[in-house]
Amino acid sequence: MLKRILIILSVIALGLLLYSVFIENIFAPRLSPKDTAKITLNDLNLKVEYNRPSKRERDIFGALVPFNKVWRTGANEATTFETNKDLMIDGMLLKKGKYTLWTVPMENSWKVMFNTKQYEWGVNEKMEPMWDPNYDAIEIEVTKQDIDEIVEKFTIAFDNKTGNLKLTMAWDQTLIEIPMQTYPHKY
Repeated sequence: MLKRILIILSVIALGLLLYSVFIENIFAPRLSPKDTAKITLNDLNLKVEYNRPSKRERDIFGALVPFNKVWRTGANEATTFETNKDLMIDGMLLKKGKYTLWTVPMENSWKVMFNTKQYEWGVNEKMEPMWDPNYDAIEIEVTKQDIDEIVEKFTIAFDNKTGNLKLTMAWDQTLIEIPMQTYPHKY
């Protein structure tokens, strides 16, 4: 019995080693690590789960991330946005729940879509976004801001420094802000 268990464990170890060497180095850190942005204001809880690609001396917007095309808003798995309260975003109601977050970077502005469908991955085998517009809860357009410093890793965060809650996204020398408030507005 012990011999059989040792053989099975050896086969599993060999399988993991071969998988790591020939398919994917499962022991190496991910190039686009997972991250979470969270904020709690009174009884409002917001959370974004996403993957953070790096600039690595590449041209980003208009090149790696083309203009005027839907982007999965990060890397790897689809980016998710979760709220425990109804929100007002650009005058539109976003019901409490979990959404996938999609964007269309453009030269002077970005479209941002909160989509009710949950996607396991951000793109299909042809590297096309898996986004289905039929599931968009809301779509807004926000102004793109140029910033002086270079943001090496794609970063999503919440900003409430001035009492005006915003979801921010920054990468390379680009920043967008999505203003939001609880519905009805309460803090």
